[in-house]
Amino acid sequence: MTTPVTRPRTVTARIDTAVGSAPAPAAYTATVYINTHRDKFDGYQPHHPLAAATRRDDSALSLVFHASHRINGHEAAAEAAFEVGNHQGADANGQTWPGDIRPVSTGDVIKVTSPDHWIIHLRVDPFGFTAVPEPTTLVALAGDRVTHRH
Repeated sequence: MTTPVTRPRTVTARIDTAVGSAPAPAAYTATVYINTHRDKFDGYQPHHPLAAATRRDDSALSLVFHASHRINGHEAAAEAAFEVGNHQGADANGQTWPGDIRPVSTGDVIKVTSPDHWIIHLRVDPFGFTAVPEPTTLVALAGDRVTHRH
């Protein structure tokens, strides 16, 4: 003998988001710190003063790179920032390197924040990058002048 079994009803719903509200692509952000020490090209040392690269209006210059097969980690994002910082293209938002700031070079530091919010500071070496502690000696860029931040 068989006994009838009642199955609970399953409801499936599809929730559409509003048109034009697609999620933003995962992105890496990079901030370049220019080494202002007189021996800057010998490499970054923790006591060297660094100045965050800024736009002409002194607002923060934050480079954005969408995560992709090319930009798939902190070092790849730092490499992309290095390229932009040497006038070799633009970031994902079309932002290029300001003409009044010297190109990114050995001894500078690039702060990279990943899509999952992990932050790493990478020293620019002659070939590649090396992770370093967060810099503590920050100064402000003012045109071609550098002044200490209080």
